[in-house]
Amino acid sequence: MKHRGRLTALLAMALTTLLALLVTPAQAEDQDDAATRAAAAARPNFKAPYPCGQKWTYSHHSREVRRALDFVRADGGSTAGSPVLASAGGTATRHNQPSGAGRYIVIDHGSGWKTYYFHLASYSVASGTRVSQGQQIGTTGSTGNSSGAHIHYEQLLNGVGQNITINGKGLPYPGSYHRNYLTSDNGCGGTGKPFTTWGTGVRVRADAYLNSRIVTTLSGPTSVRVLCQKEGDTVRAEGYVNKWWSKLRDQRGFVSNIYIDHPAYKLPGVPVC
Repeated sequence: MKHRGRLTALLAMALTTLLALLVTPAQAEDQDDAATRAAAAARPNFKAPYPCGQKWTYSHHSREVRRALDFVRADGGSTAGSPVLASAGGTATRHNQPSGAGRYIVIDHGSGWKTYYFHLASYSVASGTRVSQGQQIGTTGSTGNSSGAHIHYEQLLNGVGQNITINGKGLPYPGSYHRNYLTSDNGCGGTGKPFTTWGTGVRVRADAYLNSRIVTTLSGPTSVRVLCQKEGDTVRAEGYVNKWWSKLRDQRGFVSNIYIDHPAYKLPGVPVC
């Protein structure tokens, strides 16, 4: 009985091997194509790797090995130090290549998809952190082999660089900056974090600057929802000084954090715009 069982097992293995050999090259190619199509169909809905509302320009250098795009700000804000956001959720790992990519982060999104973010000035997450779309992972810099602050951004499928898509739409590959622009909607969603303002006649402005257009005025203490916060003009009131501003969901503008009823200079748990 033992010999018969062993013989049956050997015959099964031989049959499996024979069936594998009978697969034609064309069939194998079809299987590979099907796997590639399935992976492509699982492409995340990637968003711009920088905060909601910011406008950046981008270019592609012909010497790049993979299909990368380099992004710099084009809305008057500083590129250096700007937050770098996860363009889709996944697991982030930190790397450093002083002679090339500098400080960089790779996010594994699953199904063979990864994104790369090169030349970071600093990291904002620990290696191995599970990050969500729109979460800050670092700050824009010029570490490694770089001539100026920018986000070098890549999308890869199974290790192969892909043409970059944002919100399901492929981006062009201009040879220089200021030919194409992209305004981010990454992190724009959500209900915001609740706070209460204090004071009367508090002005809500279109941006985080005292000369920015007034959107509305809060007549008294108001319950607000804060979407994000950013550094802007310094405001002094009631003996306090603060240069952080909060973007309000419902009032559709910014108010100085000095008028948010919270002891912190910078609001905890609220992302940077």
